[in-house]
Amino acid sequence: MTPLLKTILGTAVGAAVGFLIYRFIGCRTGTCPLNSNPWISMIVWGAVGFLIASAK
Repeated sequence: MTPLLKTILGTAVGAAVGFLIYRFIGCRTGTCPLNSNPWISMIVWGAVGFLIASAK
């Protein structure tokens, strides 16, 4: 697997995890900034997936 493909896949998996956390765990009151908005959750977890996938 090429490093670029690995990084893209890690980012996509991280974003999917972020959406699933928003969907199933999420913040019901809207006061949690990471879990109350699906876009923010996907960006943050996508960045985490990117960092994990790009680490040696």
